[in-house]
Amino acid sequence: MKSLNITGSQSTPTIFCDPDSGVMTMQGDSYPENSFEFFGEVIEWVEQFLHHSEIPLQLELRLIYMNTSSVKAMMDIFDMLEAAFGRGREVRVRWCYDPDNERVVELAEEFKEDCTFPFDIVPHD
Repeated sequence: MKSLNITGSQSTPTIFCDPDSGVMTMQGDSYPENSFEFFGEVIEWVEQFLHHSEIPLQLELRLIYMNTSSVKAMMDIFDMLEAAFGRGREVRVRWCYDPDNERVVELAEEFKEDCTFPFDIVPHD
């Protein structure tokens, strides 16, 4: 399986998915013109990884802002993680946030409420 590397822009996060370590990182703002198109490749990578690998998957987030359609795409990813966790897969989310950005903390906490897999929300420097 190949890694996935998406260079971020002003309106899209930098995303790196490493199949060897099972770590997927996203950082930056997320308000692409077409979230379905932008996240399609990421969602496909997660599906393939969960189907073809036994390595635990850890999603590391450092997101600053997400528009509504990006939130929907993230919900789709979390739904896949939840389903995999329900089948016994080891998955986890670690959401690092700026302590001055209360909105992101609230968003992360809303996501966490719907998840039974390990989900850490931690401040970063």
